[in-house]
Amino acid sequence: MGTVPTIEELDRRFALAGLAHVVPGQGGLPKVRITTPEAEGEMYLHGAQVTSWKPAGAEEVIFLSKHAQWHEGIAIRGGIPICFPWFRAKADDPKAPSHGLVRTKAWSLESITSEDDSVTVAMSTMSDDDTRKWWPADFRLVHRATFGPELKLELVVTNTGTASLRFEEALHTYHKVGQVKNIRIRGLEGVAYLDNTDSNREKTQQGDVVITKPTDNAYLDTQGEIELVDGEMKRRIRITKENSRTTVVWNPGREGAKSLSDLGNDEWQQMVCVEASNVLRFASDLAPAQQHTMQATIRVDAL
Repeated sequence: MGTVPTIEELDRRFALAGLAHVVPGQGGLPKVRITTPEAEGEMYLHGAQVTSWKPAGAEEVIFLSKHAQWHEGIAIRGGIPICFPWFRAKADDPKAPSHGLVRTKAWSLESITSEDDSVTVAMSTMSDDDTRKWWPADFRLVHRATFGPELKLELVVTNTGTASLRFEEALHTYHKVGQVKNIRIRGLEGVAYLDNTDSNREKTQQGDVVITKPTDNAYLDTQGEIELVDGEMKRRIRITKENSRTTVVWNPGREGAKSLSDLGNDEWQQMVCVEASNVLRFASDLAPAQQHTMQATIRVDAL
């Protein structure tokens, strides 16, 4: 193992003058800070996690808890965590880390590039002795986030082993909202979903999704655009995706928030997760040497 580069070394190597720099973030963790005429944003090497995106002239789009913890080995509450290679608890090992192996790893910064006032940050990680304690497969992941008038996310999985692998994945996006009880999520009417608050019973969505109680729904075989309509913030968040066949909608509600030490008791009212994913029976299969890319694009329009 080589030595871990310092923040200063990373900045000298990758910075784009006036557009992107590697700087100390919360807890001293390294992050890439993006400032362009079109957008501002932040992405930590810890989990390759986007924690901020603010298009020019708009308010912050990504929710980040004021109580988030900023330590190696601990997940950041909010932003866009990456869930891989399982979602929620590992089915055959409840002691395994929740949501997989990579959201608390320090990823490697691969590149920072710019084009047309947008900045793309690429980070990577791969299997190692620590991941093999929980999952024997060999893999490499690349997460590319493009910050501009829209936020584009690409998660590339490569099977670097000799056996086929099956995995779940999610871009666990926390959207900032004015008041969660007043938002509407459109584009899922008539879609079957599994309700994780009700023993994963299969149900069918009737009308728009509204958050009136703790919600943890996995919508199945969904590939169309989704709209998050927020009258209080006077905006519409549009989410499109590719190579994603499930959409997870999550909010812990008042009682659920109380059980999360890194989420303020009232912060559940200012967030909702709408996640591009491939989970449960829509998990992905990947042959040796093959790649799979899941994409999500977020845009914001005024109401």
